[in-house]
Amino acid sequence: MIEKTLFGILPDGREVSRYVLKNRAGCTIGIIDYGAIVTDISVPDQKGNFADVVLGYDSLNGYIHDAYFMGAVVGRFGNRIANGRFRLNGREYNLPVNDGANHLHGGPNGLYKILWESESYESGSRLCVKLTYNSPDGEEGYPGNVIMDVVYALTGANELEIHYTGTTDTPTILNPTHHSYFNLSGDPEKLILDHELQIHADKFTPVNQFQIPTGVLSDVAGTPMDFRTALPIDLKIDDDFEQLKYGNGYDHNWVLNHYDATVRKAAFVYEPISGRTLEVLTDQPGIQFYSGNFLNRSVIGKKKTTYDKRSGFCLEAQHFPDAPNQPQFPPVTITPEKAYHQTTIYKFSVR
Repeated sequence: MIEKTLFGILPDGREVSRYVLKNRAGCTIGIIDYGAIVTDISVPDQKGNFADVVLGYDSLNGYIHDAYFMGAVVGRFGNRIANGRFRLNGREYNLPVNDGANHLHGGPNGLYKILWESESYESGSRLCVKLTYNSPDGEEGYPGNVIMDVVYALTGANELEIHYTGTTDTPTILNPTHHSYFNLSGDPEKLILDHELQIHADKFTPVNQFQIPTGVLSDVAGTPMDFRTALPIDLKIDDDFEQLKYGNGYDHNWVLNHYDATVRKAAFVYEPISGRTLEVLTDQPGIQFYSGNFLNRSVIGKKKTTYDKRSGFCLEAQHFPDAPNQPQFPPVTITPEKAYHQTTIYKFSVR
């Protein structure tokens, strides 16, 4: 079932639509065409009780004023670009900075702050919403007219598939990602510290004090960054470790094993009380695990719930932060002859 309703009206009078996808298992996913935002995901626990497992807001106004990228597609370039600058084909481009001296998640008016064109359809047992945006040359400083398509698809197996496509008329960079904050307990007043996390990565990209990668790929072995075996998030989050101090906790990119641009397992999360699990599969080379360190009690979310530090976590499939300035990282350039494609899957189950 797919249901479309009016979610709200933007200050300029444009209408924002909300789509609710519901499969035969009873899983529901809410999506709005402002910011390509996932507003809610309702999945069962081990007893069959459904609850919403993502943070967000009850009204459009919350998302308009949101500073935390709740549930959105971010970009054109997800994550950070140092000093808001990069060079491409001998030319320097300057982007707005919105994270200290860095450009973050596409800038202050990135993909998460625009109204996308939208349509819904069914494809076999998959319930789909397609969102399209034509980003003009020079928007937020990026070169090229880029046409972005994002398809959200709910499967019968409680999977949220996200398929991204980007085409351009001139060489440019592109690295969108999805920024839902998950809390598998279904109760955002409970912190996510007891969630058990596994990341299929032997290495990560350490950062400097400005959270920009140093360019080195470091082994996770023997450090608090080692999630090759599932561990509670809080086990080492407060260790006396320089990288954790820089991020105020976990806010780092892991170098996923066996990168070959095919979809493979990237991460797995288990919440022991509800029994809910989340598996992330992607064709991207990296994944950012962010433990919600910069949320604070000023964030009032759904049902007037106060979102505190570490009320939710993000797992953002991506190319590496600051990749345009680090030629040793996997490239993020697209051309008229080489389009952008990404598939990431969030699979929900119980244990």
